[in-house]
Amino acid sequence: MIKRTKIVATLSAQRCTEDLVRSLYKAGMNIVRINSAHASLENAAEIVRVVRSVSKSIPVMLDTKGPEIRVTRMADAYPDGIRFAAGDSVKVRGTNVREDIPSTRETIYMNVEHIVGDVPVGATILIADGEMELHVETKSDEELTCRVMRDCTLRSRKSVNVPNVSIALPSVTEKDRRYIEWAVDNDIDFIAHSFVRSARDVRAVQEILDARHSNIKIISKIENQEGIDNIDEIIEASYGVMVARGDLGVELPAEVIPITQRMIVDKCIAAKRPVIIATQMLYSMVSSPRPTRAEVSDVASAIYERVDAVMLSDETASGAYPVESVETMARIAKAIERDEACSTPFIDIHMVSVNHEVTAQIARSAVRASTNLPIQAILLDTQTGRTGRYIAAFRPTKIVIAVCYTLQAQRLLGLSYGVMPILRSKSEEDSYHFLSDAMDFINLKYQELKDDDMVVIIGGSFGAVRGASYIEIGTIGDIRRRNEEHRMRMLR
Repeated sequence: MIKRTKIVATLSAQRCTEDLVRSLYKAGMNIVRINSAHASLENAAEIVRVVRSVSKSIPVMLDTKGPEIRVTRMADAYPDGIRFAAGDSVKVRGTNVREDIPSTRETIYMNVEHIVGDVPVGATILIADGEMELHVETKSDEELTCRVMRDCTLRSRKSVNVPNVSIALPSVTEKDRRYIEWAVDNDIDFIAHSFVRSARDVRAVQEILDARHSNIKIISKIENQEGIDNIDEIIEASYGVMVARGDLGVELPAEVIPITQRMIVDKCIAAKRPVIIATQMLYSMVSSPRPTRAEVSDVASAIYERVDAVMLSDETASGAYPVESVETMARIAKAIERDEACSTPFIDIHMVSVNHEVTAQIARSAVRASTNLPIQAILLDTQTGRTGRYIAAFRPTKIVIAVCYTLQAQRLLGLSYGVMPILRSKSEEDSYHFLSDAMDFINLKYQELKDDDMVVIIGGSFGAVRGASYIEIGTIGDIRRRNEEHRMRMLR
């Protein structure tokens, strides 16, 4: 059985070998992720080298670190961190990152100069994913006076969240820019940009890519309330979206996370944008060969929502059971996809208007036909991957084979639900030859097609730029006869 939900696996240079990548790929990994927060450019280059040596068709996604607030290092007098008790008072100040002013028991410094001006009295400041909670009681031009809400220990460089408060941060940091430019030079397929708050942040990354004439696609990571508030414009500006539940879980009440996840997934599917669910999906498998039942249910819930992809982070980057984690996720996906609740395509859902409505309508019709007729597969060829992505939005339950004429299109479709992309080395003049490639692939990988088996074919009569323009329904026998007749005419 094919696995329609794609799996993103994070790799680290410390353990990235050809054997591991090959094993993860065989287990069901579809996309490799590199986290720039934990990888130097040299580390990232080594991961790409190893992945490409295993297969040039494996897509690679680079996460930017993104604009974020962090406390500074602890002063030398506190080598084990600073211990606070509930009810303690502490000052908070901003500082230029280049000043590197250490935090003390009396004053916590944060790496945003204007944070005092942006944070109002009454706000809550969460440090280290909420381990330390501060309530802002008073403020002056230079500092906030805060009350510590629970016993805690503060350590160097921990992350800071200020729920429901907009902090003026740059869309792209200097480090982000270096990594994005490196990605262009190293044939990366996706940039997953962290802490996206509005379409402006997406456009800032796109401007860097456009200046380098790059076709890298942007995945917007939704990690805060501001990103949720502006989700419609972010989806419109992005190629895809990642629901990054780590920081999102700090900013939002726990019970709101599933509702928010479902809302974002539904909007992305309607807009024909790939959507990824991430963070701690099988986290116990960092140290255990088996997941918890709650983790299995979490992955299953995402697959029931029909997301394009689910993601593994520490499980594959540093955990003791990376291959087992991918195998587990793949088994869960296949089991849930067999369930009756996942057996119906999204044919009649409201679809957001897009620039290529003809392609969208043809994709909808092809998926509808595959539901109403005894269709075995949907076959298409594509120059950019757009048609395959639109078909994926309707969540087909039949095999979808996309014959791609570029390596980039093949890799991009590695993120789209239910689409099996294969690469054709050169484009033929005739409109039918790609079907032989698709049928051969199905025969080799999935099932033997018989002459009376029916397939849906999507093609274009006006060139790759214009996209799909027709659908055709026929039997394998009819297709083979037509291809042979066409070949004979070409030989005359």
